[in-house]
Amino acid sequence: MQWRRRRCCTHAAVFYLLSLLGLVVFLVHQAWLPRLSPLHSGVPIIGAGEAHTAKTKWNSSSQHSAWRLLIVAQLNSGVNANLSSHKKESTSFHPGGPRSGNTTATIAEGELDGRISPGPFPYTINEPDKCMQDRQAPFLVLLIATEARQVEARNAIRQTWGNESALPAPGFIRLFLLGKTEGELGILQQRMLVAESQRYHDILQQDFLDSYKNLTIKTLMGMNWVAAHCPQASYVMKTDSDMFVNTEYLVYKLLRPEIKPKKNYFTGNNMRGFGPNRNKNSKWYMPPETYPEDKYPTFCSGTGYVFSGDLASKIYGASLNVPRLHLEDVYVGVCLATLGIEPTPPANAFLFNHWRVSYSSCKYSHLITSHGFQPNELLKYWHHLQNNKHNACVAKGRGGRTRSGMQRGGKFPINFQKS
Repeated sequence: MQWRRRRCCTHAAVFYLLSLLGLVVFLVHQAWLPRLSPLHSGVPIIGAGEAHTAKTKWNSSSQHSAWRLLIVAQLNSGVNANLSSHKKESTSFHPGGPRSGNTTATIAEGELDGRISPGPFPYTINEPDKCMQDRQAPFLVLLIATEARQVEARNAIRQTWGNESALPAPGFIRLFLLGKTEGELGILQQRMLVAESQRYHDILQQDFLDSYKNLTIKTLMGMNWVAAHCPQASYVMKTDSDMFVNTEYLVYKLLRPEIKPKKNYFTGNNMRGFGPNRNKNSKWYMPPETYPEDKYPTFCSGTGYVFSGDLASKIYGASLNVPRLHLEDVYVGVCLATLGIEPTPPANAFLFNHWRVSYSSCKYSHLITSHGFQPNELLKYWHHLQNNKHNACVAKGRGGRTRSGMQRGGKFPINFQKS
């Protein structure tokens, strides 16, 4: 009887030990599985439909970014050698060296038939053949950040500085960049947006939440599109839908199609020596744990910057190894720093303005950007400038005589109101 009891107890002990061992193996497997496979890295890939449950986590994430898990095929040969290796460890931007606690991003060459992947978010609206409609490659691609509700702004741009027929030679194309809006309003807006796209064929949209903190993703979408569908473009401009852009002055005076296109060229309103805003109540707040340095690298205001076409793939490629920051213009500057590219100062400080410049036909005929326009203002001032551009800086003085509206040296116009 005692022997039977001992045998029973022995079997029970062995059973419990085996169960415990199985549990330990399972827990170890679950703990190590994310490290063994990038597909289980724990990085959220959030579409618009999931945004209502994970919006806060997605918007605040900087250490783990979906862009770091992209697979990109055959980046242009000009991309920095540090980005062209078959597998590259991802590091946070840190001027003094990499920080710890980063996952691994994979850059695979020779995938997807030699084409660049569209990224972690699928296109809901795309224009893959936009660049190929004409035999000649476009001289300039306009990437305009906008939101679905800004219908009037897009229509005003189509009639003014974004009118593709305004400069038939050397030619440019416009593309509006959008994410998606959630909820019932988003469904309604999406139907209207699809109809707008079918009419104008100038909209790019991917399935991510359209918000201020996702503006970086929106800009990367545009750069990815240029790299994948329009790599032969000479120049690219990224700007916003509340801007006045003197496209004619930009093309013929700054970029000059008669000369050979530049390479590794990036310019705009240069922001040099700026540091992170640590005020938690500020729109531009940057947490120390996200960016611990005291200074940003030189960047250009996101209201309007211009770069050579070859940089689209290089900046996009650099973004695979740079953790995302929600300040889009700062983030692009960080990507440029990792490539060893310093933004070029504009010919004069008056060209790119991230503030509202008081209107006069003289001043606006010699600038490229001015900020803060309503659609009706854009239409009004644009048409006034077109009607006066040939004598924009000539104003009538006393006795009916005319005088030039430019200061000596011809760089900065005198403030004539609505000349």
